[in-house]
Parts: sequence; C-alpha cells; structure tokens
Amino acid sequence: MRYYLAIDIGASSGRHILAHLENGKMITEEIYRFQNGPEDLTAYDGKQHLMWTHERLFGEILNGLKKAKEIGKIPYSVGIDTWGVDYALLDENGQAIGGTYCYRDSRTESTIPAVHEIIPFEELFAKTGIAFATFNTVYQLLDDKKTGRMEKASAMLMLPDYFHYRLTGVKKQEYCNATTTGMVNSVTHTWDEEIIEKLGYKKELFGELAQPGTEVGEFTDEIAAIVGYKAKVILPATHDTASAVLAAPLEAQTPYISSGTWSLLGVEQNKAHTSKGALAAGYSNEGSVKNQFRLQINIMGLWMIQQVRHELDDKYSFAELVCMARENPVDYEINVNDQRFLAPENMTAEINAAVGKTLTVGEMAYVIYNNLAKYYDLALKALEEVTGEKYETLNIIGGGSKNGFLNELTAKYTGKKIVTGPTEGTAIGNLMMQMVGGGDIADVAEGRRIVKASFDIAAL
Repeated sequence: MRYYLAIDIGASSGRHILAHLENGKMITEEIYRFQNGPEDLTAYDGKQHLMWTHERLFGEILNGLKKAKEIGKIPYSVGIDTWGVDYALLDENGQAIGGTYCYRDSRTESTIPAVHEIIPFEELFAKTGIAFATFNTVYQLLDDKKTGRMEKASAMLMLPDYFHYRLTGVKKQEYCNATTTGMVNSVTHTWDEEIIEKLGYKKELFGELAQPGTEVGEFTDEIAAIVGYKAKVILPATHDTASAVLAAPLEAQTPYISSGTWSLLGVEQNKAHTSKGALAAGYSNEGSVKNQFRLQINIMGLWMIQQVRHELDDKYSFAELVCMARENPVDYEINVNDQRFLAPENMTAEINAAVGKTLTVGEMAYVIYNNLAKYYDLALKALEEVTGEKYETLNIIGGGSKNGFLNELTAKYTGKKIVTGPTEGTAIGNLMMQMVGGGDIADVAEGRRIVKASFDIAAL
C-alpha cells in the first residue's frame, strides 16, 4: 500500500496527515500535530520584529516524519503547504539570513509608498492581478534591499519551498505560492522581469516556476538518517488556500469560501481579471494548477474570534463561544476587513472601540460572526459583478466550515445554497496533488470525484 504524507502548516498550528487510496476512496489519518505562532525576535536589522521560528518548525516537520516510521507507515512522498507571501532568503551556504519574517510585522509601512512611487499600484495590478495587501512579498523585499539583507542572498524560497529544500537539498519554486508575491505576470505565468528590474531586486533570486505534482527530489542522506527512511518530495499547491480549493468538490463555476484564520472567498477562472472593476472590488488573481486562477478576496476570517478567545486565556471553547453568540444577538456593525483588526495590540479593546461600547463575551462573538457573514454577502455580490455571473451555491471548506452558526448567518445574508466540507481541505488538496504526481490519480477532476466519495459533504 502506497502512503502519502501532507504536512499542512497554518499560522496557529501544523499537522501531518497520512493518506492512501482504497476502493476508490481517500483514507486519511492525522499522525502528528504541533503549535505555531509568530514571536517578537531580534531580526537582521537588530530590531524586534514579528518572526516565525523556522528552526523550531523544521524540527516539528522532522518529528512528524519520524512518527510515520514509528507507526510503520512510511510515505512514498511528502509535500508541505503553508500560508502565502512569507519566505526565506538564503546565503551561499543555504542558511536563512536573519530569520523569517511574519506577514503581520509592520516593516512594510515605509516600503509600500516607496514601491508605489516606482511602480504605481494600478500598474502592479494590471501586470500580476494581485490585490493590494500590506504584507505582499513585493513590499517585504524592499525592506530586505534597504537593510542589506538581500545583497547577501543567493536564493529566495517561499516557506514551503524552503522546507522542501531542507529535506532534499533541491531549490524549487512552486507556481501557486509564487503568485502571492505580487511579482508573477498573470499572462506569462513567470516572474515579471520589469517589476524586479525597476525595484532593483536581485534577478538570481527568481528561478523557474514549477507546477504542483512536480517531483522536487528525495530526502538527503542526512534527513534519512534522522527520520529513518527515504521518501520523495512532490510539490502540492504549496499555498494552503490553493490546496484547499483543489479539494473542494466544486461543480462548474461554484464560488467557495476557504474558512479558517483567513476567509478566502472566490471562484476558479481560466484567466486573470485585471479590470478596473476587479481592482476596485479588491479581488485578487492567485495561481492554481495548470496556470489557472482563483479570483478571490482576503477577508479577515476567524482570526478575530481566535484572538478574543486567546485574550480570555482560552477559557471558552469555540463551540461555547458559538453558543454564547446565538444567545446574545446585538445589532452593531463593524467592517471586519478594516486594517485595525489585522494585528491590534488587543483585539477585544479594538472591537469595543469600533462599536463604541464594552460588549459581553457573547455579544462580541455575535458581532464577529454576524459581520463576517455580512461581509461574505458584500464580497459575493462584488464577485458576481466582476465575473458577470450569478451563482446559486456557495461551497464552504476548511475548519471554519464546522461553524454551523456562521454557516446559517451566511445562508441568511447571501441567499445561496450552502454546501460545507471537506473540513481538512488543505491537507486533502495537498495529498491529491502528490497522488497526481505519483500517478495514482489522473488529474484534479478525478481527485475531486474521489474527495466527494470520501468525505462528509453537507448541504444547508
């Protein structure tokens, strides 16, 4: 029996999920889980910045790989996905220079206007189709140039590509995640040389882009000695949202919400939408398999309730917060996508300030869920305007799809038929593309049929 292993690392936790095919179904098993989160650390410029602990994360990757050996289920291949935009700059010895920054760090505040002075955002969007976000890699890299970190770099690898390199010694840049940088041309599907040249970035950092399903290499002897076996590394769609959407049992042009720390609402398209309407609506064109696109918008998502829960010392479970929200409906409107909620010092205080009142825990939970659902409706209407299509169904995938109350509110405001699942969409999509690369699944269409037969998909 051939096993595949997805290592799905999110902003708050990571998991190792094994899978194999049996009687036309994908059978999955979580074998390892670990915590994640950015920390305030001293960075390359000698100042405190919000950083990822990449060495600890790689240690956790190895721990989960060892677990597969312990339970006697050695994978044929392994693939890693994470969030987008963040990366490692490597020196000539393959070491990460000055650590790895978190996208929520504030270092781009000064570089954004500097980038736009060289290339106006409208021009960036016309070239790449990527919507503005303060954390886009194109802005992060200018800080690296200013501090001198880039000058010492011989390679740039997005975080999953970096971890794949640590496992195999092979530097390979995956297409889907590369598009989140805001530097991949939406027509040529390659790095936009004009953007790189105008901003003065080192050209050698940007290599050939590889499609999901491509083999990277196999574990080095050093890694094999640590984990106890050799396995291939096959590229999934290394951006977690790209993997999650691949796992969604979408039919025709069905919009989706990938619901987690972020909510990504969009629809698959064969070409990028770079019209003024798409620009004004805040929609982005992120890469998918075979140079297709996910026309989607970033919405703050469950980050807000996660932070409130944390500020309450994790006293309540998410299920308890949902129950409290149901019992405390209040009519306060906030813009969940306001920058004030991206990385506030205190989320609870920020929400209270936004409504002008000190809310109870239940009221606050209701305000978050209710306004999130309202924003979904606004975003879906804008999507229909951009594409010129009317949609009947909305597929909610990912961990947030288990939130029945939020699903009900979404159905209420959008008027759409809501289909939920699979909940572990990212890992399933990761596994699917490894199986395509390994020859066990023909393509995405067959993979989606298998997903539909294998996991709980429910209609509201």
